[in-house]
Amino acid sequence: MTARIVADDVEGRAAAVEILRSGGIVALPTDTVYGIAVALDTPGGVDRLFRIKRRPPDKGIALLIADPAQAADIAVVTPAAEILGAACWPGGLTIVLARRADDGLPDVLTGGSPTIGLRVPDHEAPRALARAVGPLPTTSANISGLPEARDAAEIVAQLGDAVDLVLDGGPAHGGPASTVVDCSDGSARILRAGAIPATRIAALLTGAGIPHDIEAG
Repeated sequence: MTARIVADDVEGRAAAVEILRSGGIVALPTDTVYGIAVALDTPGGVDRLFRIKRRPPDKGIALLIADPAQAADIAVVTPAAEILGAACWPGGLTIVLARRADDGLPDVLTGGSPTIGLRVPDHEAPRALARAVGPLPTTSANISGLPEARDAAEIVAQLGDAVDLVLDGGPAHGGPASTVVDCSDGSARILRAGAIPATRIAALLTGAGIPHDIEAG
């Protein structure tokens, strides 16, 4: 049985929330590529994402969140993270922060790391789902090593019945991956260049008087 495909509208998102709350896997559009997500409190849910993707278990998965306020439920939010989140979210920025001692996150989510990557995507669908069920462990909707699925049909072709529901938002927007900035201590450093230029990151941090080792260009 192949995945159920529904339109990315109010009814479709309500169906996706129901699937997530029941422990299922949902494919959803984001501001770049399609992702597959599971509710954070689903027993074994993150392990299922890894199995679906055939992804090595030592590679962590980021969380998509509804707004900057949700970050505090998961991680220790530093001044650098506050500045960058306020300026760049929603958008192509993943902020890496230290996990809270009481976060309850499964270790497989972070690959055993004491930090976690968080992003507020510039697309209402993942934000709406995260608002309803909490931060969403999300990874690209493809089998590791294969091209990222560009639409609902390609998701079904690659993943078949491994996904319970596909939220169809049309062709993926594509574009560069998010810039990843580690703000887990008192400074900030770029771990991966991406959608947000390093010059902007540096300017925001310098303007706030926050130490960093990012070249301003």
